[in-house]
Formats: sequence, structure tokens, C-alpha cells
Amino acid sequence: MSVFRKQASSQDEKDSKSSLGLRLNVFFFSTFIIFCVIIIRLAVVQFVEGPTLTEVETSRDTKNVPLAAIRGSIRASGGEEIAYSTSVQSLYITLTKEYTAKSTDKETKITSFTPEARANAYALANKLVESFNKYGDPKGEKLTVNDVINSLDLNFKKYSGFMARRIKAGLTSEEVAYFMEHKAEFPGLEVVEESNRHYDKDKVAVQTVGYIKPFKSSSSLDIYKNIQNAMKLLDADPGLTYKDDEFVGFDGLELQYQRELRGKNGYQVISVNPQNMAEKVEKVVPPVKGNDLWTTINKNIQLKTQKAITEQISWLHSHAVQGKTHPNAITGYAVAMEVDTGNIVAMASMPDYDTNVWTSGSLPTDVWNRIIDNYQNGTINPISSGVSGNGLRSVLLMGSTIKPLSVLIGLNEGLFSTSSIYTDTGSTSFGKEGHETKVRNASGHVYGPMDPAKAITKSSNVFMVDMVGKKLYDKYGSKGIEVWDKYMKEFGLGVSTQSGLPREFLGQINYSDTKAAGSAQAALVYASFGQQGSYTTLQLAQYASTLANEGIRIKPQLVSKITDSNGKVVKTFGREELDKVTTFDDSFWREIKKGMSSEVTAFNDFPYDFARKTGTSQQQAKGELRDNGVFIAFAPRDKPKLAVAVVIPEGGFGSNSAAPVARKIFDAYDWEYGLDGVPKKSLKTQDTTAGSVPNTSGENTPATNN
Repeated sequence: MSVFRKQASSQDEKDSKSSLGLRLNVFFFSTFIIFCVIIIRLAVVQFVEGPTLTEVETSRDTKNVPLAAIRGSIRASGGEEIAYSTSVQSLYITLTKEYTAKSTDKETKITSFTPEARANAYALANKLVESFNKYGDPKGEKLTVNDVINSLDLNFKKYSGFMARRIKAGLTSEEVAYFMEHKAEFPGLEVVEESNRHYDKDKVAVQTVGYIKPFKSSSSLDIYKNIQNAMKLLDADPGLTYKDDEFVGFDGLELQYQRELRGKNGYQVISVNPQNMAEKVEKVVPPVKGNDLWTTINKNIQLKTQKAITEQISWLHSHAVQGKTHPNAITGYAVAMEVDTGNIVAMASMPDYDTNVWTSGSLPTDVWNRIIDNYQNGTINPISSGVSGNGLRSVLLMGSTIKPLSVLIGLNEGLFSTSSIYTDTGSTSFGKEGHETKVRNASGHVYGPMDPAKAITKSSNVFMVDMVGKKLYDKYGSKGIEVWDKYMKEFGLGVSTQSGLPREFLGQINYSDTKAAGSAQAALVYASFGQQGSYTTLQLAQYASTLANEGIRIKPQLVSKITDSNGKVVKTFGREELDKVTTFDDSFWREIKKGMSSEVTAFNDFPYDFARKTGTSQQQAKGELRDNGVFIAFAPRDKPKLAVAVVIPEGGFGSNSAAPVARKIFDAYDWEYGLDGVPKKSLKTQDTTAGSVPNTSGENTPATNN
């Protein structure tokens, strides 16, 4: 029995070992099979499916395509839009594979569009043209199939493959409705809201407002160079990206406030394949409309200023003053600046032009030839801002308008006192004995005994030479040039006005070139009566304002506030003091203001006491000495409200050419705001037709002062 049990136990042990071996064999075999499958699968993935998977992965790359924002408006002080944008709907097509598929000839190795792709592109073009003809404006431009094909840019000469192509701007409501309803029939189609820029047809301060150009044509400006560099950064905000065909500010306020006016672009996030072609739009971020600028320019005063210059130029052509007309006076410039705020209520550069010529993106040659000499702001820039009949530009020597400051300098430097008496003999001389240079008063006038105030009133050149120029040289020697320069800059002559306007000219400082003048003494002598410094009309207006403010130089303000698209104020601007001269005694200010009393026919019936200085700057042009009219003034004399500067190249004496324009500006300001604080248009007793400015064209006998 025990033997049997032992035999059975042994048999069970053998069976158990056999079963375990079988299971192990099955396990190892199964493991082998699994590893084989994995290896085979990896090989398939790597060698067979790898390129396809790589393409799928790559197709997940995305590109940001900008959507231009609606540009903000530029408004006059009363809210009138002088530059504004209107919304338009534009049709864009994003190219897909069916239009751009290519094949390579095995023999020639030349890659070209497949016949199917070309046929699809032309079919799309034909269908679009058919739709435009059916639903578009019958009076609008007719697009052809070739026009559409060119816009599609199938060869990527203008745009990357993923960039949407603009096919047509300014869609009618019927076109928009049709394309949105049949969008599925046009792969890649999008209707995008864009804007057109417009400028007031009344041509309000056009050179000050400035103009726009396409971004791709604006790379010469530093602001856009910086933007292009920023756009290359990997983490750059897509909303700051510019489109090549996006219009941007190129001059004036349009450029100065480009960032505020532009707003922020929206963008589409588009997935692209390895060929850089669009797959689909992943996300759309809408643009943010630009802010509005509210300028300090009063539209009515501005238009009357422009008209006054134009009419005065015409008058100078047809009326003889001191025996001759002035046919070469064809340009004029004026700036009106509030003394207490710095607000520029008028800034005129004439002749002007219609700024709408820039909104098409390109200028025909004949249009460019018409505006080439007057498209920039002549009140701040002598380049392309108007040319007189003999080539004189807008920045001229000051002439006698420097004399109030000359007297101030003489008083402050102790060269004479307010009670000093000088005898004007009509001429004087300077320089080394035997080599003297003679200086005379205008028209050879002899004024006799005079105090400093009378020297300003009579515009005595010889007083300025003997009492300021020569004495300043005697006191400081050649260092007198530095002393003179310091005073000039404190009053804004030869330095920036800080207006912020692009391309502002700082003036031409001739007195620093003593070699050209002949000597340091000669430079100071000529500077003392206004023949050694050329400054812009805006600088002259700021200078007049500084005299009115008794040495406080105020920043010219062209913008009063900025509002967002909902009208909410986001920024305001107010009075800003740039310099404050404290070294002048009160008696000095009283003396020069008393002296600013030249007789000016155009102001004979002016109802306010006001301070003024006429000037005639003389400059060579085409071999002859030309007389240019210059005039500065502020009113009222004791409580100044408005400072005005006017320049008429080749207009003759400033009292006859520039002063009548200034009179009309003061009258226009008095009507709108009131030089005494009471707008004359608000008076109920005022005749309703009194909005027109009195006729002060200067047809009466002209004053003899220069």
C-alpha cells in the first residue's frame, strides 16, 4: 500500500513539472511574439507613417494674421471732424490647397501648378466677378478675372501663403449678404470690416493735421523702424503687428499721435501646413478702435486765417505800396496762440491742398507736381512748405520784430536804462577805423532824441546798433555771442517749441558764424536789429507769447484731450511752462510793452489796446535783396489773451503785408472767444451777419514803419 502511494506521488510530481514547463514555454513564446509585433510596428511608424505624422504635427503650427483697426478721428476744438474714418466691408480670400497644388515634372524637374489647381483658381475668379457684377455698385469700378487672379497672388510674390488676399474693398450691402449666405461655396472667403480715411473738404489746417501712407511705404521713419524690429520678437503682441497695406500717420498730428489714433489691431490665429498654406482659422481676436484727438484749432478762426492770407497775397499783387506791387508774394504763414494756455487756435500754411490725395495709397505724377512745394507745414518747416516767386521759403530773418528783445537785453545787461536818451541821426557805423560799415534806418528816417520805448516804436536800427550790438561787444568781446544766444533760447528762438510736431525746424542761427558775418562785433550788430537769425512762424508766436507772459515760455498745445471710441476722456492737456526768466525788472517789461506801439493802418479801428511789432527782413534771392513782411502782436496789452505771428515772404514791409492778416485773426478770435473774455457772437445786440471779419486789407495809406 505504501509502495503504491509513493509511486502515485512521484507521478504527480512529474506531471506538475511538465505543466510548469509548458506554461513557461507559452509565456516566453508569447513574449517573443509581442516584442516582434512591437518592433514591426515601430518600423512601420518610423519608415512608413513617419512623413505623414510629421506633416500632421507640423500642420499644427499657427500664424497670426492682423486685422486692421478703425482709425480714430481728429477733431477741431468744437468737435468738427477734420480727419475721420468710415467703415467699409472688404472681401478676402485665404488660399487653400485646391488653388495652389503643384506637381513636378520627372524629366524637367520643373514644379508648376497642377491643371486642376489652375482651373479651380480661374473658376473662383470667374464666379467672384460674376457675383460682383450682379450685386455690386453698378457705378463702381468693374473688376476683371485677371484683376482677381492678380489679387490672389498665386505665386506668392506679395504675400506668404497663409496671408489672406484682399480681392475687393467697399462691398455693397447686397454683396455682403450674398457672400455671407454662400460662404460655403467660396473656400477661404472672409468679409472683413476695414476703414477709409477722409479729410474735411474745407481743408482745415491740412499741413498741421498731416496725412497717411501705407505701412510698407513708411519704413523711412524711425517710429516704424522700431515697430518693424519689435514685430520680429517671438513674444511680440500680435495686436501690435502692422499690415503692409495698413495706412499709418506720415506727417503732422497723424504721425505725432499714431499710436493713439491707430488703436490696436485684431488678428486671426491660422493653422498652417508645412507648405505655409492656411489650414483653418483657429481663433479671431477683434480689433480695438483708435482714440479721437480733440485739437485746440478753432475751425472758424482757422478758415478765416487761411482766407485772410490768400486775400492779402492777392491784394499785394494788385495794389502798389510805396510805388510797387509784390507779384512774387505767393505764400503766407500765420500762428495764433493763446497766451495763458498755449493753445494754438490757428496754424495756417498757404497755399494748402486737399489731403485726400493721399488716401488712395499712391500719388499720380501730376498730383505730386502740384503739391510738392506746399504739402508740409510752413509754420514749422522750411522744406517743401511753400516757395515765394523768387525761391524764398517760409523761415525768414526776424527783422525788427527782434527789437523788443534787443531792448530787454540792453536793459538787463545795464547797457542803458529806461530813462536813457539816445539821439538817432538816421545812420551809424561799426568796425575798424577806415573799414567801417554803415547801417541806416529803413527809408533813411532820422528820429532824433529817443528813449528805449520810442526806439522800439520807431524801429530804430541805429539805436539797436549803437546801444545794444556794439555795447554788448564792448562788454563781453567775442563772448557776447554766447550771451546773446542764451537770451535768444530763453525766449524760444533757436530751440524747439516743444509742440511735438514732426520735423520741426529749430531755426537758422547765423550770428554764431562770425566768419561769415565778418567779425563777432558784426554778428552782434546785425543780430541786434534782426538780420542774424531765421525762425519759424510758430517760434515767433511763442516768442510773442513769452513777451506777453513777461518771460514765461509756454508750450504750444495742439491737442486739448483724447477720448476713446465711447467718448470717455482718457487724457487731457493743459498749460505747460517750459522756461521762466526771472532776471528782468518789472520796469523793463513796462518799457518794452510801451514801445510795442507801431502805427499800423490795418488796426486803426481796433477796439483794444494791444502790443505789436512790425518787421521787414531782407534776404538775397536771385541776386536781389528782397523785403519780407513779418509781424508779431498780442492783445490786449495789459491782460494778454492772444499772441499772433504772421510772415509773408516777399510781401514788402510787415505793416502793409503781414499786419492786415493779423488784424483779421484777432477779429475772428474776438468773435469766437472774446479778447476781453466775452465772445462777440454771444451778444444779442450783435448783427447776425457780423461773423464776417471787417475789411482791413490795408488799402489805406500804409504806415512808414517797417
